[in-house]
Amino acid sequence: MSVELIDPTASPPAEASPALRVPAIEVRGVNYYFGEGEARNQVLFGNTIEITPGEIVIMTGPSGSGKTTLLTLIGGLRTLQEGSIRVYGQELKGLGGADLVDARRQVGFIFQRHNLLESLTAYQNVKMALELRGGDAADHEQRIVAILERLKLGHRLHYKPAKLSGGQRQRVAVARALVNRPRLILADEPTAALDAETGRDVVTYLKELAADGCTSLIVTHDNRILDVASRIVNMVDGRIKSNVVVTEAVVTCLFLSRVSLFAQFTPDALAQVAEKMARESFPAGAPIISQGQMGDKFYLINKGSVDVLMKRDDEPERTVARLGVGEFFGERALMTDEPRNATVIARDDTDTYTLTKADFRAAVAAHGSLKEQLLKTYFQRQ
Repeated sequence: MSVELIDPTASPPAEASPALRVPAIEVRGVNYYFGEGEARNQVLFGNTIEITPGEIVIMTGPSGSGKTTLLTLIGGLRTLQEGSIRVYGQELKGLGGADLVDARRQVGFIFQRHNLLESLTAYQNVKMALELRGGDAADHEQRIVAILERLKLGHRLHYKPAKLSGGQRQRVAVARALVNRPRLILADEPTAALDAETGRDVVTYLKELAADGCTSLIVTHDNRILDVASRIVNMVDGRIKSNVVVTEAVVTCLFLSRVSLFAQFTPDALAQVAEKMARESFPAGAPIISQGQMGDKFYLINKGSVDVLMKRDDEPERTVARLGVGEFFGERALMTDEPRNATVIARDDTDTYTLTKADFRAAVAAHGSLKEQLLKTYFQRQ
C-alpha cells in the first residue's frame, strides 16, 4: 500500500472556517455487490478515502475496476449497501426521498454519455439545471450564455443535440453540470470526447472553481489533464491501490532523480519508489538510529545534516562521518540483517525520506543499478 507524502486528512489551520473543516467526501469501508443469490458478485472491497474541499482528485485504473460504481455511490445515484459515505457531512446511507434529492442538488454530474434531452436546445438543456435551483431569470440567461461561450458554443446556443457533434454535445453536458457552480463535481471521462484545447478549457475552469472551494472527483484515462490534480487515486479490481499527493510526489521524484543512487531510474521507477516513501523530521540533537539495534528503515536526507558515530570495543564513541542533503544511511543493516553498526544523530533540524525494510528490499531487487550503487557505497564505507 502506498504512503502519502502529505496527509490529506490532517487538520486545517486554526483560522480555517468550520465549513472547510468538514471533508467534502468521506468514504469508509464501502463494499458493493451486483446481482443476488448465487449470481451475487462483489465489485467494491472495503474502500476508504477522504477528500477535502477544493481538491481536484483524479481516479484512474483499468476498465471494470469499480471507478464509476464508486463515483455513482458518492453521487447518490446508487443505493449504498455496506459502509459509509458522507458528502459535506451528510450521511448518504439510508437517505431517501426529498433528503436524497437535496443532497444531489449540491453535486454537478458529468457523465460519459452526455444524457442531453434531444428535444431541447443547448441553451435549454443548461437552463434546466438552473431552474431546479430557482432564482432570477435574467441572471440565469447571463450565466448560461457566459458558460456556453466559454466552452466555444456561443454560435450553437439554439441548436438541438442532433445538430451538434459528439464533442459539442459533451461540452453542453459540462456546461449543464457547472453552471450552478456546485460544491462537488463528479465527472466520468469528462474530456474523452474533447480536443486538447477544449479539454484544457474545461479543466482550467475546474481549477477556478476549486479556488472557491469546489471539489472535483474525476474518473479518467486522459493523461492530458493529470497536471491539474491535487491527488491521483488508482483503483484496481474494486480496491483503491494508491492515493498519491501529486505535488509532493513530483517534488520527491525530482529530488530522487538528482541523487546518484537513483540517477539511472526511469520516471516510472522513480514514481514507484516515491509513492512508498514517508517523510520523517528530527530536531537538532535527536537520535535517528542507534548502534546495536536491528534496522527497520532506510533514510535519505532531504534537509539538514547528520553525524554518524561509532563505538568499537573499549574505545570511546567517535564521529566517523557527516552526511548532508542527498546522502543516505541505514542501508547496511537492511542488506545484511545485522544490527546497526553506528549511531546517527541529527546535527541540525533534519528532514528525511524513509523506506521500510520491505519496500527498500523490493526496490533493490527490482532495480539492478540501485543494488550496484549500494554495494559500491557499502564497500567504500568499510
